[in-house]
Amino acid sequence: MATIKDIANKLGIAVSTVSKGLNGASDISDEMRQLVLDTAVEMGYASKKMKASGSRKVCIFIENMDYENIEQFGYEIIVGFKLAAARRHWDVNVVPTNLNMQTAEKFDSYMLKNGYSGAFLLGFTLHDDWVQQLNKTSVPTVLLDNYIERNNHIGYVGTDNYEGIDLAVSHLYSLGHKKIAFLNGSKNSMVSEQRQQSFITSMEKHGLEVNEDLIEYGYYVPDCAKDYVPGFVKHGATAIMCASDLIATGVITELHKLGLKVPEDVSVIGFDDLPIASQLTPSLTTIRQDRTDLGKSAFLLLDGLVHNVTISKLLLRAKFIQRESTGPCKN
Repeated sequence: MATIKDIANKLGIAVSTVSKGLNGASDISDEMRQLVLDTAVEMGYASKKMKASGSRKVCIFIENMDYENIEQFGYEIIVGFKLAAARRHWDVNVVPTNLNMQTAEKFDSYMLKNGYSGAFLLGFTLHDDWVQQLNKTSVPTVLLDNYIERNNHIGYVGTDNYEGIDLAVSHLYSLGHKKIAFLNGSKNSMVSEQRQQSFITSMEKHGLEVNEDLIEYGYYVPDCAKDYVPGFVKHGATAIMCASDLIATGVITELHKLGLKVPEDVSVIGFDDLPIASQLTPSLTTIRQDRTDLGKSAFLLLDGLVHNVTISKLLLRAKFIQRESTGPCKN
């Protein structure tokens, strides 16, 4: 394990300068501070605080995800993580991030500078700068719905998308639906890719035709539905599966605008079981992923990684929730 003296010797500077760089002192230049941090990361340096076996300081970084109230997807995940962390007396900071922040500073140097022992990343995509840097990091890190290969310091927590989607397709199949559309979330998202492949696999398993005109990428927001629902209806869809409950709310709105009834004319299924799902008219049939348990599981996974338990993936089971937005196919 590298020491402050090792870093000073490599850079040819005083130990006091290295200490200032690691502790954010204001009387050295930004360039020198960054050089010290980068060198410390490269040499595998860890501060006493990061190595302490008792109370630890960890961070939840969140991007492209709402989390400030119980109606929003990230809220219960963060609550679950904090509940589990509190039992171990770990300090948890929640830090909203953006592309500018990731461009300004490398992930490893940010973690070292702030004394974080590990991180949980929510809402990131595989194309984000920090996610791409995780290939080589030695900082224990957990990702929601994203996976980094061949790094024992990184773990993935999520819900079994195939099982969830397959339960939904089985339900629609039992109701006589054959022309089933799928409105996905954003491209360049691992969870979107998984859900689409799960849908295709389940359709084929049930002997149903996979019609490319009935599969589209949108965004994880209700407004995207207006661009795709008319096309689905034109191509004869009797049911529309959605990659999130928010997308499903938009789908129901658009179907009503077209003069169609849910579920009499078209059945709709969501994914997540957000609080809004039971409040819609009609109430939304959906695939539940327990977000509090996701947060707790993320902490357990991070705790394992911190203690050198190399866990690759931790998947929770999905649960199918039948409500009023699905019914028998009338064709």
